[in-house]
Amino acid sequence: MPYLSTVNDLVAGSVGGAAQVLVGQPLDTVKTRAQIAPKGMFKGPMDVLAQTVRKEGFFALYKGMASPLLGIAGVNSLLFASYVYSKRIVSPFPQLSLKEIAIAGAMAGAANAILASPVEMFKVRMQGQYGAATDKKLRDVAKEMWRDWGFRNGIMRGYWVTFAREIPAYAGFYTAFEFSKRKFQSKYGDKVPVWALLASGSTGGIAYWLSCYPLDVIKSRIQLRQTPPTGKPWKYMATEIRMVIAESGITGLFRGLSPSLLRTIPAGASTFAAFELTREFLTESTGA
Repeated sequence: MPYLSTVNDLVAGSVGGAAQVLVGQPLDTVKTRAQIAPKGMFKGPMDVLAQTVRKEGFFALYKGMASPLLGIAGVNSLLFASYVYSKRIVSPFPQLSLKEIAIAGAMAGAANAILASPVEMFKVRMQGQYGAATDKKLRDVAKEMWRDWGFRNGIMRGYWVTFAREIPAYAGFYTAFEFSKRKFQSKYGDKVPVWALLASGSTGGIAYWLSCYPLDVIKSRIQLRQTPPTGKPWKYMATEIRMVIAESGITGLFRGLSPSLLRTIPAGASTFAAFELTREFLTESTGA
């Protein structure tokens, strides 16, 4: 049944997403702390890693993991559905050009921001705690944001920056993934080896970060603020960019990029492996 096949894909996608979070969270914590830490606290990503483990223990690298784990099913389902629907809007033909893939990816990213924003806001606020006695649990952070700021300025803080980030990010991801996969298909045919799909996924992940990284830095800083930004989104984003450059120069907009790029390989591999194994199991179990 067609609907069972779709359900299987969505469930497998959620399991793959959970695997990505479990494998990629330590480097994500290093990336986020490199972006948001006060100036002079860390010398670089390796120092973030060393100080975090030494002062807070190894499992501090998994701070903020609960939020993406809880939200991964919704985020992945929305992204998957949005991308499929966007491809149909862009072209009635199944084989899209890379330009059309980029447009569909951008549309899917724009839709995905509505769930990605709160998931990442809670994650960032958890990662921005450094082992003090006053550190809060996720439920306390959620209650505080809702009580003090409500839905728009609390739960959805950083939405417009996330929206701006996801558009180029997923345009880059899907274009690079499809470009790489098609290159392999020209050599191996439709049955591309697993390693080639992993390589294509990693290529897409690298393109994702290279397409949007300064906006990710701005997003993390805005979501960690004690108070919500005011004014028009493009104005407070521009103000934040100027603040970063004033503090750290242009390189400040790329803090944490190296762990983000390193994260794409193991995270992408675990996502694909978990997705394929789960889908194979569900297909055999349901016959769909």
